[in-house]
Amino acid sequence: MFSYYLNLALRSLRRTPILTALMVLAIGLGIGACITTLTVLHLLSGDPLPDKSGQLFYPQIKPDTRSKTEPEGEYTYIDATNLLREHRADRQAIVVSAKLKVFGPQPGARPMSLSTVATTTDFFPMFDVPFRYGAGWAVADDDARARVAVISQALNDKLFGGTDSVGKSIRLEKWDFRIVGVLKHWRPVPRFYDLFGQGSFAGGDGVFIPFATSRDLADLGIQGSSLDCWGQLTDQVHLENQPCLWLQYWVELDTPARVAAYREYLVHYSEQQKALGRFQYKDKPITALRGLMDWLSYNQVVPSDVRLQTWVAFGFLLVCLINTVGLLLSKFLRRSGEIGVRRALGASRGAVFAQLLTEAGLIGVAGGMLGLLLALAGLWAVRRSPTDYAALAHLDLGMFLTTFVLALLASLLAGLLPAWRACLVPPALQLKSN
Repeated sequence: MFSYYLNLALRSLRRTPILTALMVLAIGLGIGACITTLTVLHLLSGDPLPDKSGQLFYPQIKPDTRSKTEPEGEYTYIDATNLLREHRADRQAIVVSAKLKVFGPQPGARPMSLSTVATTTDFFPMFDVPFRYGAGWAVADDDARARVAVISQALNDKLFGGTDSVGKSIRLEKWDFRIVGVLKHWRPVPRFYDLFGQGSFAGGDGVFIPFATSRDLADLGIQGSSLDCWGQLTDQVHLENQPCLWLQYWVELDTPARVAAYREYLVHYSEQQKALGRFQYKDKPITALRGLMDWLSYNQVVPSDVRLQTWVAFGFLLVCLINTVGLLLSKFLRRSGEIGVRRALGASRGAVFAQLLTEAGLIGVAGGMLGLLLALAGLWAVRRSPTDYAALAHLDLGMFLTTFVLALLASLLAGLLPAWRACLVPPALQLKSN
């Protein structure tokens, strides 16, 4: 029966090519706008570590006395290293990054300005960072402030032609570092582990080095890009004893009991620091422990203009659907005589309704194909925009399927009222008038 309805729909659409083209164009424009903006929103708001995000948490405390009542997003050196040393989580990592000059091993090589992350050894297993060659450094390298580094696949391809470079050296600023590991391609979106550094959707990091080493070589200049200080600074280079927020701190907790215990630990730690005269608060400590996705939401990682554009695109789709409803209503009602004859020959109202909806669905499929082409063009334009997420704007399989599902649903929705109105026409009246 469906093939019969489909044949009738194709014949009907061919009889009115201009009206058919207008309806396909209306659906296609609306779908194209929606899929373009929805794809960008989908990519920017996704879970960067879907297999691990439920175990990753960002602790927050408030050491300063400034007016806001929310805990801080970053840490002083003293607090971050205190939490690291007390080791109350399954894994924990300090994270800070900066752009540094990186030199290859060739004599006279020109420097490259690359994002360099200073962190601790748990960073790699905690965030499931994949390795192509070697591995991350050991805890002993953290303690010894060893000059070791892990580099990205892109940097390894550029400097060493993609070969195993473990054991070779690169230079950061004026210091030589021995390579202990080379990553596979790894660029989580968003760049959740360092929201305050190089940007939530910045390109992949090139080099990873031990945090303790970066402090031993303080003139490397790894201080992050959001240094937030209060009180009087006595040293703007060596920040170990300065009242400045500049470090990020992550923990891995694998059970709800561990999560609850760590929340209590943050309160006890704040109370301890208040007793030492470092923290000042009136009633109770201000702390928080947010999961990875909650942390992204709290920091409003998805740009507000992307959300606004998505709502505007769906509003445009609604306008297109209203126009399509009008065109379908006009088309179906002009066929009242044909519908009356079919009803008189024994076709049920439900059969006629299904046949008209099949025609609307066929318009939706055609509109989906046009919308897909327009969405690809829209994403091409996004990739050429000066935003830090531009390179991410690609249509994946999920959004490809969403294009046709959305187009089909939209056209069927638009066809409901016209099809129902057409079915209500009395067949006897149409036969008499003919």
